[in-house]
Amino acid sequence: MAREEEMAGGSGVDWRGRPCKANKHGGMTAAIFVLGLQGFEMMAVAAVGNNLITYVFNEMHFPLSKSANTVTNFVGTVFLLSLLGGFLSDSYLGSFWTMLIFGFVELSGFILLSVQAHVEELLPPKCSMEGGSECEEGKGYKACIFYGALYLVALGSGCLKPNIIAHGADQFAQNKPKKLSTFFNCAYFAFCSGELVALTLLVWLQTHSGMDVGFGVSAAAMAVGLISLISGSLIYTNTPPRGSIFTPIAQVFVAAISKRKQICPSPEMLHSDDPLHPTSHNVTLIHTQKFRFLDKACIKIQNGNESRRESPWRLCSVSQVEQVKILLSLVPIFACTIIFNTILAQLQTFSVTQGTNMNTYLTPNFNIPPASLQSIPYMMLIVVVPLYETAFVPLARRFTRKDSGISPLQRIGTGLFIATFSMVSAAIIEHRRRVSALEHNQKLSIFWIAPQFLIFGLSEMFTAVGLIEFFYKQSIQGMQSFLTAMTYCSYSFGFYLSSLLVSFVNRVSSRSSQGGWLSDNDLNKDRLDLFYWLLAALSLINFFNYLFWSRWYSCNPSVLQHTPPNDLLANDIEKHNCIDHV
Repeated sequence: MAREEEMAGGSGVDWRGRPCKANKHGGMTAAIFVLGLQGFEMMAVAAVGNNLITYVFNEMHFPLSKSANTVTNFVGTVFLLSLLGGFLSDSYLGSFWTMLIFGFVELSGFILLSVQAHVEELLPPKCSMEGGSECEEGKGYKACIFYGALYLVALGSGCLKPNIIAHGADQFAQNKPKKLSTFFNCAYFAFCSGELVALTLLVWLQTHSGMDVGFGVSAAAMAVGLISLISGSLIYTNTPPRGSIFTPIAQVFVAAISKRKQICPSPEMLHSDDPLHPTSHNVTLIHTQKFRFLDKACIKIQNGNESRRESPWRLCSVSQVEQVKILLSLVPIFACTIIFNTILAQLQTFSVTQGTNMNTYLTPNFNIPPASLQSIPYMMLIVVVPLYETAFVPLARRFTRKDSGISPLQRIGTGLFIATFSMVSAAIIEHRRRVSALEHNQKLSIFWIAPQFLIFGLSEMFTAVGLIEFFYKQSIQGMQSFLTAMTYCSYSFGFYLSSLLVSFVNRVSSRSSQGGWLSDNDLNKDRLDLFYWLLAALSLINFFNYLFWSRWYSCNPSVLQHTPPNDLLANDIEKHNCIDHV
C-alpha cells in the first residue's frame, strides 16, 4: 500500500506543539477521524435544516414566505459564519481547537431546539395551517428561544465547516495532489452519507415521533461526531495559527494607496523578500502582471543613493502583494457559484412544500415525508462518488494527464451547466402538478419531482467538490481554513439571494391583478413554475459568465516554501499547481 502517513507540508505540529513525525502523524489514518466528524455533523445539521420549513410552518405557524426566508436565512448564516471560523483558526486558535469549541456551541443549540419542541408552553397553540387557516404565530419569548437555539446551531456549524475540510487536507503533504484529491472526494462521500441518513431516518423520526425526538437525535449525532474528532487528537498534524491573516492584506492596500502617485517600475526594481525576515506565511511568490496598481506597495523610496527604511504599512514585499492578488483573482470564480446555491435553496424550501401538495403514499399505510425526497440524490451519489474516484478519474487522467482527472475549474463549470436543467425539470413538473390539481382535482405522485433533485445532486458533485479543491490548492500556507471558508460563503450568498429574489419577485409580480407569484400560502394559487423558469434563465446566464472568468483566471506559477527559486522547480510547480482553463 502506498505510503499515506506523510505529514502535511513539514511545518505541522502534534497536540503538544512538537514537530510531527511522518510515521506517526497525519495521513488517511488521521483524516478518518475528521471524516467521522464531517459525516455526523452533517447528519445532525441536515436533519434540522432540510426539514426546518415544516417545523417553522406547522409548529411556529409562520406564513409560507416567511418560513422559506427563515430557512434560507438560517442556512445563509451558517455558511457566512464560516468566515469567522476560518479567521479564528488561521489567526489564533488553530483548526482543532476551533472545531472543538464551536462543536459544543452547535451541540447546545440542538439541545435547546429539542427542549422547545418538547415543551408545549414554549410553542404557540396547536393549529393546522392547511388550506390557509389563520393560526397564532409564535412571537415574543417563544420566537426568541427558537431563534436563539437556531443561531447557536448556525454559529457552531458555520465555524466548524471550513476547518473540517482544511484540517483533514492538512493531514496530507501539499506535494501529494492525488491523495489530496482523493481526500476531497472522501469528504464529499462523508457529506453525502450524513445527508442520506438525515433525510431518511432522522426526517422519518421527526415526522412520526415528533420534532423533539428528531432534534434530540441530531444532538446525539453531534456528540458522536465530537467524540470522533477528539479520538484522533494524538495523531493529527496541526497547522499552528500565524497571527492575524488580515493585517498583511491591509498593509498591501494601505501601502499601494499611499504610493498611488508613484510610477510602477519594472519587476526587477520591486522590493523582493528579505531572506532574513520572511513574510508571515513563509512563502515566496513570483511577480505577476495582474492588478499592477498593487505593485506600488513594493516601491522603495530613495534618499539619494540610499534606500529609506519604511514601515510595513508603507513598503510590502512582492510575495505579500502576490498573496493579495491571489485573493482578488478568486473573487469572480467565487461569485459565479452564488446562483448555483440559490437553486439549492429552492430544493430545501419550495420543493419540500411542493412535495406536501402531492401524493406521498407508496402504499395505503406508508407515505414518504416530503423532506426525504432530498435523500434521492444522495442515494445516487454514495454510489457515483466512489465510481468517480475509482473509474472516471483514472480514465480521465490518461487523456488529460491531470492528477485529479479534470481540473477543478473544469469540474466547477460542468456542475454549473448541469444545474440549469434541475430548474427546467422543476418548472415543467410544477406546471403539470398545478394543472392536475386545479383542473382535474388530482395529486401527482411525489416521485415526479425526484428528477430535479437527482440532476442537482449530480451537478453538486462536480461544482461543490471542485470549488473546495480549487480554493484549497490556490491557498498559501496559513490561509487554508479562511480560503476554504470562502467557498462556504458562496452557499451563504446563494441563500440570501434566494430570500431577496422571493421578496423582489413578489413585489414585482404583485402589481398584476392576480397577485404575486409566491404571495399566497397555497401553491395551487401561486406561480412557483414561473419562479423556477426565472432561476433556470439566471443559471444559464451565470454559466456563460463563468466561462468568461475561468478563461481570465491564471494562478501564480510558484508557491515555494523554504526553497530557492530555479527554473526547473518553478516549471514543475506551475505544472502541478496552475489550473487549466475550462
